[in-house]
Amino acid sequence: MSDPRITSSIFTRGAVDLGALRAAQTPAKPAAAATPQAGPGVPGGTPPSTPPGSGGGVAVIDVTEATFQSEVLERSLTTPVVIDFWAEWCEPCKQLSPVLERLAVEGAGAWVLAKVDVDANQRLAQMFRVQSIPMVYAVVGGQPVDAFAGVVPEAQLRQWIGAVLKAGGVSVEAPEDPRLSEADEALISGDLDAAERAYKKILSDAPSDTAAEAGLAHVALARRVSGADPAAALAAAEAGPDDVPAQLLAADIEVLSGQAEQAYARLVDLVRRTAGDDREAARQHLVSLFTIAGPDDPAVASARRALSRALF
Repeated sequence: MSDPRITSSIFTRGAVDLGALRAAQTPAKPAAAATPQAGPGVPGGTPPSTPPGSGGGVAVIDVTEATFQSEVLERSLTTPVVIDFWAEWCEPCKQLSPVLERLAVEGAGAWVLAKVDVDANQRLAQMFRVQSIPMVYAVVGGQPVDAFAGVVPEAQLRQWIGAVLKAGGVSVEAPEDPRLSEADEALISGDLDAAERAYKKILSDAPSDTAAEAGLAHVALARRVSGADPAAALAAAEAGPDDVPAQLLAADIEVLSGQAEQAYARLVDLVRRTAGDDREAARQHLVSLFTIAGPDDPAVASARRALSRALF
């Protein structure tokens, strides 16, 4: 399976030549005139889908060689187009295509999914050198920009589509991953084991997902403070400034109490006062609290600078 990112792709190596296809096209037809083709699980064809709130713009269309010029090349001059090469007999296609269709509708017109049945449009498949399916291409500004083959996890697919939109100069707010919402609900309800499993599953598909990283760090925080008496924990930290476990627990209590800046300052001071294993424990604990807040939090940026000064 290829890595679905906007990187050097088969297009930059000249593997696809659209010139002959453009020359052979019939005059462009309006988008509404496209004839629906058969789609996975849809007897008789899949009509264009219109996302709610998109002002009538289609999200999913079936494309043939006759409509490729207007529905893909010309449309991509204003809206990024993702081409899904599929076939009715292709089992992996039945896994990927529904996810692509759902994400296209979620996109509310920010991009369009163009579905090409390789059996009915063999010339298109040949011109794109499709050797296995599912095969997915992105077209922006009349030119292909990237492609991948096979089934990819939804989290990676969302990242790939985001990169396609960025390449097309489209700025949209990415819809929230429903798996993240489920994980957050488990965390809020106190089901830490379920929350941990859910966040780890997201991270297995998308290791750089900062929201899932924050959620997993929050699970660890909730476990550390479980059963603690907040007032007693803060009093113990006040009475024992060099008691490292007491200081770490107090910082956790402060974060959960909405006093994150105070917690960061507490641990920066602890790093400054300690050495060896104690110092490393304080540093790692502070970094875990940074993860909960996220890298864009101004308080985190300030505390990171203070931590750097304390360390060096």
